[in-house]
Amino acid sequence: MFSFFSFEPKTQLELHRYESKKLNFIFFVQHNKEMVFLCWARPSPQEQKSCIDRSGAFNYDAKYRGATAKPLSCLKEDKELSHEGFALNHARVLVGSGIEAYEKGKNALQAWRHFGLNWAFVDPKTPVQNGAKFCVCVKEFLPWVMMPLKVVYVDEKSTKQSKASFCFGSGTLQGHLLAGEERFSIELDENDQVWYEILSFSKPAHVLSFIGYPYVMLRQKYFSHQSTNAVLKHLNPLQS
Repeated sequence: MFSFFSFEPKTQLELHRYESKKLNFIFFVQHNKEMVFLCWARPSPQEQKSCIDRSGAFNYDAKYRGATAKPLSCLKEDKELSHEGFALNHARVLVGSGIEAYEKGKNALQAWRHFGLNWAFVDPKTPVQNGAKFCVCVKEFLPWVMMPLKVVYVDEKSTKQSKASFCFGSGTLQGHLLAGEERFSIELDENDQVWYEILSFSKPAHVLSFIGYPYVMLRQKYFSHQSTNAVLKHLNPLQS
């Protein structure tokens, strides 16, 4: 069972606390109708489930749902996307060559190895399938931040020309610090090279991320670098 209390209910910023039996506190910081989920220690599966259960629907417009399935060039040319305040984040890195490396890369995404970091993770038991909800847990200073998302699409393609790709996109839910969508993909191109790619568009969805948005954007770039290293480590364990 969880206990509950709030501070200064007359102010715009409210702080709610849910206390588990293991005394691992979950804080819900709410500004107007927006909230963010904080946890003092590394969030357990039960605490992640609590976050997902309390999250709402998607917090970005339905017309952008699945937009990350498009090439980067299309998103760059989308004036409406930029007009509404969304910023693009993109990274594409060569991680190997050959069908074996591609299959390992695909398995890495399906097992959330690209989130295998000491400061950010996703429950590896989360199925990569359309409609699956999950939490990205990120260590920020003292608390962990739990950010709920939902898989919007999963796509896998292959051709006779030894070209193949696997990708999935996830959209942010109410309770996420940002509003937007992110795609992770692994591709085997016509030159037998394997590429890992991250593509996202986002904007602040909470007063905390609005105030610290330059820092948030730096963390996105840092995550792209760290995530690439995690994929490389999975593909080349003997070189790590």
